[in-house]
Amino acid sequence: MKTILVSLCVLGGLWSATLPFADFPQAELSNGQLQTTLYLPDAMQGYYQGTRFDWAGAFKNLDYKGHTFIEPWFENYDPKLHDAISGPVEEFTPLGYAEAKPGDTFVKIGVGALRKPDEKPYAFAKYYDVASAGQWNVVKNKDRIDFTHELTDPVTGYGYVYRKTVHLTKGKPELVLEHTLKNTGKRSIETSVYNHNFFIIDKQPTGPTVNVQFPFDVKAEGKGFGSTILTQGNRLVYTRELEKKESVYSAGLQGFGTTASDYDIRIENQKTGAGVRIRGDKPLQKMVYWACATTSCPEPYIQLSAAPGQETSWKITYEFYEKAK
Repeated sequence: MKTILVSLCVLGGLWSATLPFADFPQAELSNGQLQTTLYLPDAMQGYYQGTRFDWAGAFKNLDYKGHTFIEPWFENYDPKLHDAISGPVEEFTPLGYAEAKPGDTFVKIGVGALRKPDEKPYAFAKYYDVASAGQWNVVKNKDRIDFTHELTDPVTGYGYVYRKTVHLTKGKPELVLEHTLKNTGKRSIETSVYNHNFFIIDKQPTGPTVNVQFPFDVKAEGKGFGSTILTQGNRLVYTRELEKKESVYSAGLQGFGTTASDYDIRIENQKTGAGVRIRGDKPLQKMVYWACATTSCPEPYIQLSAAPGQETSWKITYEFYEKAK
């Protein structure tokens, strides 16, 4: 077992576009059924340096029985681009942004203390200067990686110890994301977190071969809904393939209840028979849906609360499968 301690600091200048692909800090995991590679948090050479998504557990790829589930879904890459990231990735809503004055800091869990530049509302697609990236500790093993991110921001009064484990279950085609968040600051933490689920199954385009299924009858409104994408009982189905740079979007799918049993989503490629089942152990707060020509993304939100000194935990399980042909 190998331990890496990374002290992150505020960086100036531009990232070098000549950084060799193989030089991104990364780690391979396998349990004999699943094989995956994750990029590791690193402020100087990390693959993902954006300020939207949690830096712990940025996936490079994931394979099962000859099927591929994770790869880049985007054309343009920059390490500080907000969505230049693949696979199951998580974002926390910001802490302290509304009351911060221009020049003051606010906090994104899994990223750090960020600088508010002006009075404009928070925008997830914007890159914010990092005032303090905290400290990362990464412990690697053959079938799991343990990430720990510690941050104390005296300006806002927020502080936390965030632990995330990416674990491949022994003897199963199963990936588990286990989280704990301990509030070490002076202020209560009230936030939401969701997983964007950037899956691409067997390189197939977004269209009628993609089946997205829930344990409840789903209703939806939004861009493309009712024409390009339809609700049919507990399923979302596409009427045609999405064109390049086209997207569909709903700010909130409806139909789920108040128990964790509704956090149960399937994304299947009906052409190749490969699929992934996504289950969470917390009730859904809301369910956003977004898709483009390369990836279909249910985005399940849960709510988190932790008073000073308290700790909260949650888990997401991904079961990969191949349907009989």
